[in-house]
Amino acid sequence: MPSRRELANAVRALSMDAVQKAKSGHPGAPMGMADIAQVLWCDHLQHNPADPAWANRDRFVLSNGHGSMLLYSLLHLTGYELPIDELKQFRQLHSKTPGHPEYGYAPGVETTTGPLGQGITNAVGMALAEKVLAAQFNRDNFAVVDHYTYAFLGDGCLMEGISHEASSLAGTLGLNKLIAFWDDNGISIDGEVEGWFTDDTPKRFESYGWHVITDIDGHDPEAINSAIEAAKAQTGKPTLICCKTVIGFGSPNKQGKEDCHGAPLGDDEITLTREALGWSHAPFEVPADIYAGWDGKSKGGEAQQAWNELFAKYAEAYPELAAELKRRLSGDVPADFVAKADDYIAKLQANPDTIASRKASQNALNAFGPLLPELLGGSADLAGSNLTIWNGCKGVEKDDASGNYVYYGVREFGMSAMMNGIALHGGFKAYGATFLMFMEYARNAVRMAALMKQPVIFVYTHDSIGLGEDGPTHQPVEQVVAMRATPNLDNWRPCDQVESAVAWKEAILRTDGPTSLIFSRQGLAQQPRSEAQVADVAKGGYVLVDCDGTPELILIATGSEVQLAVDAAAKLSEQGKAVRVVSMPSTDVFDRQDAAYRESVLPSTVVKRVAVEALSKESWYKYVGFNGAIVGMDTFGESAPAGELFKHFNITVDAVVEAALGL
Repeated sequence: MPSRRELANAVRALSMDAVQKAKSGHPGAPMGMADIAQVLWCDHLQHNPADPAWANRDRFVLSNGHGSMLLYSLLHLTGYELPIDELKQFRQLHSKTPGHPEYGYAPGVETTTGPLGQGITNAVGMALAEKVLAAQFNRDNFAVVDHYTYAFLGDGCLMEGISHEASSLAGTLGLNKLIAFWDDNGISIDGEVEGWFTDDTPKRFESYGWHVITDIDGHDPEAINSAIEAAKAQTGKPTLICCKTVIGFGSPNKQGKEDCHGAPLGDDEITLTREALGWSHAPFEVPADIYAGWDGKSKGGEAQQAWNELFAKYAEAYPELAAELKRRLSGDVPADFVAKADDYIAKLQANPDTIASRKASQNALNAFGPLLPELLGGSADLAGSNLTIWNGCKGVEKDDASGNYVYYGVREFGMSAMMNGIALHGGFKAYGATFLMFMEYARNAVRMAALMKQPVIFVYTHDSIGLGEDGPTHQPVEQVVAMRATPNLDNWRPCDQVESAVAWKEAILRTDGPTSLIFSRQGLAQQPRSEAQVADVAKGGYVLVDCDGTPELILIATGSEVQLAVDAAAKLSEQGKAVRVVSMPSTDVFDRQDAAYRESVLPSTVVKRVAVEALSKESWYKYVGFNGAIVGMDTFGESAPAGELFKHFNITVDAVVEAALGL
């Protein structure tokens, strides 16, 4: 049987060889963390390479994602469907081994990492999902949800502000099934970190409420194993294991230096490293006994079979709970959800009301929440303004995690990345809210949700200058332009309670990407619609008001500005103009409709078009052309009552009429 060091050296060799072949990459972290990984993956990690989607597997997150060859080596060696040829194609087009771990490429990659700090935050979300799901479904003698979340992280992750947000909340919530390993090698890209990173990290995490294990030699398997055992024995706190390691371990001339952080070692240095490690095998060659020492299929299969037997007994004792857990883990909504949602939307249309769309959002949650036990919501300390708490909400607490609402505190970025982790874990439909302006703090987590195509729901209220007196610091202008430009992200800005409910329904049903729901602070009048028009809302854009025959002018609007467009159309009609009003709550969804439908709404022959939105104009040129007109914002806002601001910035009925006549 190979020694632990020989098993770890297989990771080192594969990592340095793949980086060398690619002529780019980061060999230092994989070589430095190989001993920690060997102990964790061979002795503790509950997983089955033959079934990467096993529900009760431990989750492993490589937060320092630049060290991706560590993860690829582990997946390959333990038996996942990641053959050696894929390691040889590291960082090449269409390979399963891109430069940073990408969710959905290689089996066993739990999340996309690379933007530092987000991986550990995803891991916090996964650990939270495990704790809540366990509290909701486990029963005496039936711990059917019972697994750990492990995360590797480096100095860079700890320097990123998001790690403070997430780690603080993890301690508050007592996520004891979260175990993080700090790769304390003292090196980042610019060199020795003591010039810019002198935090007392153990004390920092102790102050968060973590169990901290310090001064572990990251190259001593016995010390590593003892630390993991101590962490697993901790039942009230997450654990940080502080591991002193040598970056690029085994490289005679580059270990311990920034030279090996983000560049190949070079052929000559690799030859010397092979000699220093006692690894005499050719590049990408792993002996059979090393593979046998790493193989995780047998042990993993036994663990999964034992769990299957436990779940079968659970299903006998609690058939309804078992069926519900299966449904939720599958991501399917309840069978009656669509019909009941449609009935609610029809009743809204039949009973008009003028309310803020943020209030309409809360009403929709009150209607849909009882149908969807998988909802796990929250707000970044703005619940009273975002109106994300509905009648059936119960807070998730350290000592009672059976609730469905998370008080995230003022942690917009942390909240959003945790939601990604919750979605990746499975069993929940996660939503979280803040003001639209403060999406800026969380932008990269929103982007990561879109990149991974995770069906999380970002709720953004106070959507324009319409929020009024709080002024330009809180008034979004340019944010939605960037959001609409983000691939896979659906953005909805509804104009009334009906469109708000439809937007919620579509967000809940979506399985292939995230959705942002953008709601107003001020009241919005409900628009009259036929049954067919109500059905067309879900297409992202539809004809709300029409004229006889072919229109000579089309007004396009979203959100609070739809009423301006409708009123302007009435004035223009009085002047004999043939005007159509198109409400376009989601340009993203509208753009996915077939060409025939899009042409029926925006006929290419009608080139006189005006777009109206109290946000940046940049989104609208694709719909109105360079010869059309846009009534919107070219500057930041001001502090004043909303009505005065709309007049000041000339976003009024008269302005729309003037723009139309100018065409």
